[in-house]
Amino acid sequence: MFASSKSKAMYTSSRLGQLWQVLTPILNAGVYFLIFGLLLSTSKGIPDYVPWLVTGVFLFSFTQRSVTSGAKSVGTNLSLIRALHFPRASLPLAYTVVEFQQAMVALAVLFGIVMAFGVMPALSWLMIIPVVALQLLFNLGISLIVARLGAFTRDISQLIPFITRTWLYASGVIFSVASLSTRSDFIRENPWISDVLEANPGYVYVELARQALLPEYVAQTDPQVAATNPGMLWIYAVVWAVVILVGGFYWFYRAEERYGRG
Repeated sequence: MFASSKSKAMYTSSRLGQLWQVLTPILNAGVYFLIFGLLLSTSKGIPDYVPWLVTGVFLFSFTQRSVTSGAKSVGTNLSLIRALHFPRASLPLAYTVVEFQQAMVALAVLFGIVMAFGVMPALSWLMIIPVVALQLLFNLGISLIVARLGAFTRDISQLIPFITRTWLYASGVIFSVASLSTRSDFIRENPWISDVLEANPGYVYVELARQALLPEYVAQTDPQVAATNPGMLWIYAVVWAVVILVGGFYWFYRAEERYGRG
């Protein structure tokens, strides 16, 4: 109920209201397409680039917004914490649920955009359900981690936009991570960098979503991308979700009695 009320109140002062839940990722995708797809031609070798790009932007935005809101979840509710006794972890959890509710609206728009560009629904689309479920668990964990950091170090809220922007570029949202070895001599000489980038949770959930919604993506693109191991991606997805959720809850709970003091 707390999450639902927060979601409804989020855009009450905006003229377009809840429509911004959809407009924000669409506008971001439009800017990235203009700069990277048209001007810098990073779309070469990627079939259905617009659905590919929009899928990445929408999925990564779910994690990005969860981190940003989680970092402020304790600091912006100090009066509530000091007035009532309740599990403090419910605050970052509620804020993540808010982002999940908005992500569901964005996913409906994403399906429409993908179909508008000629990609028809397939059975593989059902795989988006476990992908988003695992991403939700990961987001819950990382939200708990940054919530504790933000509660005692307010400056973290100023750093997070820079961190998440760097994370976006490292997650293959705009360009294909798997094809970097053909574009960069440095990465070709240091293949371990590609392995690290492909184990990055931001990349893992985005790539699994693309493979679910765009079944022709792996088959039609260059050999480097086609070689991406979907089985290993699923292992990464499960491990990241479980480890970050359990570790994040433990990390947050250890400071349970200190929130709101001072």
